[in-house]
Formats: sequence, structure tokens, C-alpha cells
Amino acid sequence: MAQKKLQRFADIKTFANVLEYPENMQGKWATFFKNHNPIVLELACGRGEYTVGLSRLINDKNFIGVDVKGNRIYIGAKKCLDEQLNNAAFVRTQINMLPKYFAAGEVSEIWITFPDPQLRTSKADKRLTHPQFLRLYQQVLQADGNLHLKTDSPKLYAFTKRVIELYQLILVEDSNDVYAQNPSTELQIKTHYEALDIAQSNKIYYLKFKLPLVIINMDEQLQEELKLTENK
Repeated sequence: MAQKKLQRFADIKTFANVLEYPENMQGKWATFFKNHNPIVLELACGRGEYTVGLSRLINDKNFIGVDVKGNRIYIGAKKCLDEQLNNAAFVRTQINMLPKYFAAGEVSEIWITFPDPQLRTSKADKRLTHPQFLRLYQQVLQADGNLHLKTDSPKLYAFTKRVIELYQLILVEDSNDVYAQNPSTELQIKTHYEALDIAQSNKIYYLKFKLPLVIINMDEQLQEELKLTENK
């Protein structure tokens, strides 16, 4: 297994659709993709099922999967190369470094698909829908850009709904059982972790929302109210 990982790390260095900690990419993605189509990110993309799936479905957008684990990125990147999906790419980096790679307003929307729900209360601030991450997304996401959360974790779903309420985000769509509600083609894309049903909830949750125009306030009182969500 270790040898396989090492080989994948070596391989992605040769992939034209994988950039590892790239330099000077802010505002230059139109040059990379050779078009000015909107850019959509999949954060903590893992094997990149949504990056691959969306790039198959939608030709007039560019999709970028972001993850730090190169051996997982390899799987999605290889599929895109094999299928000649030129509107898909992958960036190997940490999510908190997004502003280093994307200019303000350069991203049109963000997908967060089956992230680690960080179930322990002490790790709530590591959840990708925590306000501190939303402030980060505000630095690269265009003003009317959508965020999508798809998860099998009822706790992450409830936490995110509370964030939306407390921080006055704009809720666009809310589903507590995606496949019971005639989902769109986009929502029918399944990730590796979705198939595993790690949360054993037998339900998939989905939230689509927008961030406010003003910078999200990290007020201590709001954060304390958010912590109370953990005890309900």
C-alpha cells in the first residue's frame, strides 16, 4: 500500500490537471483553462467524485477539486485525463490557503461534499461550515455565489443550519432526505464516502446557501450561542 501511495504521488507530478501548492495563480485560472467560464470548487474533494461528475454534466464551467491528500486526488485526476475532461483540475493544498490561489470573486460557487463532520465538540471549529471557514470563503467567492453542503451527518447538517440562522446567511435550499425528494442530476452524483454511509443515518442531507455581503462577524457571543447547539 505504501508503495502504491508513493507511485501515485510521483504520477500526479506529471499530470497536467494537478497543481501542487502552485505559485502565482491568483486571477490566472482563465489562462490555465483557456476560457473565462465560471470556476467551481469542490473542497476536501478526496477522490474528486463531484469534480469529475460535475465536469461531465456541465461544459460551460470549470471545476477544481481541492485536497491535501495526493493519493486520493490521483483517482479523480486520472479519470479526467482518461476521459479528456478539460474543464476539470485539482489543486493539492490545505483549504485555509485558498486566498493564496484564487483572487477575490474568482470563484463562482463551492461544493462541500461529505467532509469529515468533526463530531467531537472540541473540534467544531474544524468543520468546513464553521464561521471561520465561511470568512475564508468570502475572500474568494463572488458576492452571489452559492455554497453547497451534502453530508450523511445529521450533526453537521444541524450545526450548519444553526450557523445559517445565527450569522444571517441566505438559505436557498434545504433537504433532510435528498433521495426522497426527486433530487437534481447534480445531487445524484455519489461520492465514495456516501456509498459507505459512515454515519449510518440512511439519509443524505443537503443545504444550499449564500454568504452575506458583509464580512462574517466572529463575535464571541455568537460563537457561544453556536456552541450551545452541541448540547441540544
